[in-house]
Amino acid sequence: MGRTFAYCRVSTADQTTDNQVHEIEAAGFAVASNRIIAETVSGSVAASERKGFADLMRKLEDGDVLVVTKLDRLGRNAMDVRMTVEYLTKLGVRVHCLALGGVDLTSAAGKMTMGVLNAVAEFERDLLIERTQAGLKRAKAEGKTLGRPTSLSPEIERSIVEQRACGVGVRALARQHNVSPATIQRVERRAQTGGSRPT
Repeated sequence: MGRTFAYCRVSTADQTTDNQVHEIEAAGFAVASNRIIAETVSGSVAASERKGFADLMRKLEDGDVLVVTKLDRLGRNAMDVRMTVEYLTKLGVRVHCLALGGVDLTSAAGKMTMGVLNAVAEFERDLLIERTQAGLKRAKAEGKTLGRPTSLSPEIERSIVEQRACGVGVRALARQHNVSPATIQRVERRAQTGGSRPT
C-alpha cells in the first residue's frame, strides 16, 4: 500500500507551515510526521531547485500520495507546476491539491485541471517570448547594442583586423591585448560581415 507525504512551504523564516499541516489533516489525510516535508524557500525558486522538495522526490515511489495545500507549492509558475506533476505522474505518484477541492491531479478530473494549467503554461511561455522580443526590439530602436560587450576600442579593433590581414596569429593578438582568442575571432568576423561593433 502506498504511503502519504505532505509538502509544505513558506517563503520567509517568520512564517510557519503549521497551518498547512492542519489543513491537510483536516482534509482527512493521515500523514506520519516523518513524511511531512516542510521548508522555507521563496516561491520564485523552481521546485527542482528546492532542497526539501528534491529530497522528497528521491523518497517518492510508485503508489505513493503527495498532498499540498496549493498548486504554487509545486512550482514557481504554471510551467513549473506542469513539469512537476508530469514527473510525479510518471513515477506513479498521485498528487492531491486541497485548493482544488482535494482533487487528484493524476485522475480524470485532475487531468482536465492540468489541461487548463497547460494552456496557462503555454500562455505564460508565449508572453515571456513576446516580452523578450519586444524588449530586444525596443533596445535596438534606442540604439543599444545587443550581445556581449567588448573591452577593445574601435582603434584597437581596426589594428587587430589589419594585423590579421598581415598574417599575425589569433593567439598572439589575444595575448597582446589580454583577451581570449574568441574575442579576436569575433572582431575579425564583424569586420568581414560588416557587422556593428558593440559600444
